[in-house]
Amino acid sequence: SRGINAEYGEGVGLYDRTKHRPIQHMEFMTDAKARQRYWARNFVGFPVFIEKKPNISHSVLAAMENHNMVDWVITQNVDRLHQKAGSTKVTELHGTTNIVTCQRCNYVTDRDSFQGYIQSYNSEFVAEIINVTPDADAEIDKELIRSFNTPLCPDCGSDLLKPQVVFFGANVGSEKVEFCYEKVRAADRILVAGSSLHVMSGYRFILDSKKRNKKIAILNIGTTRADHITDTKITARCGEFFEQFRDNNLLES
Repeated sequence: SRGINAEYGEGVGLYDRTKHRPIQHMEFMTDAKARQRYWARNFVGFPVFIEKKPNISHSVLAAMENHNMVDWVITQNVDRLHQKAGSTKVTELHGTTNIVTCQRCNYVTDRDSFQGYIQSYNSEFVAEIINVTPDADAEIDKELIRSFNTPLCPDCGSDLLKPQVVFFGANVGSEKVEFCYEKVRAADRILVAGSSLHVMSGYRFILDSKKRNKKIAILNIGTTRADHITDTKITARCGEFFEQFRDNNLLES
């Protein structure tokens, strides 16, 4: 299942609605200006991001867990909205923005506290938000970014502070991947909700499920990478589907 702006389809997904392209892992790790740009945009977008509330899909999936209708949720989102909705059996495949670590000395802090730390470096930095993406990346005036001071690790002084998120071009940890395989293989059927399965990190679990003859259902507004192997394809918005499902099954969300 996915989180904020969970629908993927023509004119609906993030790539179709904006010019936003996620930062690449190697770019972040090797380019100080890329880190400056990332944290400037994230600093401005985080207050908006943190106020996001679970939608009907998150709430119904949490209710389904309470009714033993969902064994586990594997989410590609980094927003923790499933947990906010009440789900407890969740694996964040691509990590979370809620934790920040130093890539040089392994210093760790929570993102809420880190916001104040960034503020201490940028007491007069103010930028108007044009748009905020699901990972708290705010589109702001590019010229303003030049005046942003990248925060340094309080322990080692490095600027290699990074959210605990798997950026594009990086790999999900092998232990997490194996754990997800175990959960998928233990299930009697698989539901893909609101994902195009464009990236292999999620698609591989569907391929594995198909090889094991598990029933697969896909709920998405547009086409997906696994349309040709799914047993059931529901072309609908997640929110509309889950609201109807809740009402039909008398679930409290």
